Amino acid sequence: NVQRAKFSPQEVVDLTLNFYRRNYIEGLFLSSGIVRSPDHTMEQIVEVARILREEHQFRGYIHLKTIPEADAEIVERAGLYADRVSINVELPTTAGLTRLAPDKNEGRIEGAMKGIKSAIVEAKDARKHFKSAPRFAPAGQSTQMIVGADAASDSDIVGRASHLYDRFGLRRVYYSAFSPIPDASAVLPLKRPPLMREHRLYQSDWLMRFYGFSTHEVQQAAGADGMLPLDIDPKLAWALRFRDRFPVDVNRAPRELLLRVPGLGVRAVKSLLAARRQRTLRLEDVARLTVSIAKLRPFIITADWRPTLLTDRADLKALVAPPRVQLELFAT
Repeated sequence: NVQRAKFSPQEVVDLTLNFYRRNYIEGLFLSSGIVRSPDHTMEQIVEVARILREEHQFRGYIHLKTIPEADAEIVERAGLYADRVSINVELPTTAGLTRLAPDKNEGRIEGAMKGIKSAIVEAKDARKHFKSAPRFAPAGQSTQMIVGADAASDSDIVGRASHLYDRFGLRRVYYSAFSPIPDASAVLPLKRPPLMREHRLYQSDWLMRFYGFSTHEVQQAAGADGMLPLDIDPKLAWALRFRDRFPVDVNRAPRELLLRVPGLGVRAVKSLLAARRQRTLRLEDVARLTVSIAKLRPFIITADWRPTLLTDRADLKALVAPPRVQLELFAT
């Protein structure tokens, strides 16, 4: 019963160009609810991108959220104008989708994603042979999942994301914490999940994409209930569970092992690998490349440091991740 409003394609174009010329924005992310029909709505979305590209030579970034129920030909036209296209899977499980969004069809959603993947691959192949071949969504496709609306655990969500990355070649999976609305359906939860849960899922996603963690390894960081801990990041949770893998010698260990050390990011590991070609690394050398050497100490060996029995301590979690303290705004 919420009153809706809509913009015409030309109104969206005018707003976009106005903001772009004032340097308020660098591009356009365009989404829409269904107006009249999926095909009509998708036509309107594509028309915005067409006018921007063809009539105004707009060179900013365009991300179009497509509608899986729309005709495949219209969706494919979106990719000719957009840098990135996306189709939301909405919920991480089939049961959740059936219960909370019965008008959505998982097979149709994945079919549309498969079509976009094929179009991206075909366009890349064509450009290898013909430089004049049109680009198709050069920044790839992405999707989004709502977190906390159904009973899916973090382990379920991580597994679903991995499946989508592998099967459809996605560039990103976005996670959005469920937010209750007034007068919503009785089947929806009344409370939103902790925002930290959304953050932990993004961290786990990062581990799979950039740190070489397998899906199973990330799922091992979760508890018996399949939920990632909220008080520590998933990489530290995994390390605390598999203490036998540590400590790691920063002067000898390969990149894939260094990336599993809590507190070492991709840039820090790259710097360590470069530095150790020039000299044997000491603890102070590692400290200069990281934010917190205290978090690293139990998990590494350097020329002048060995964490004797530190990794086996029962209170290791408290040592590397002390409780957060709420700061007082007017503390004296």
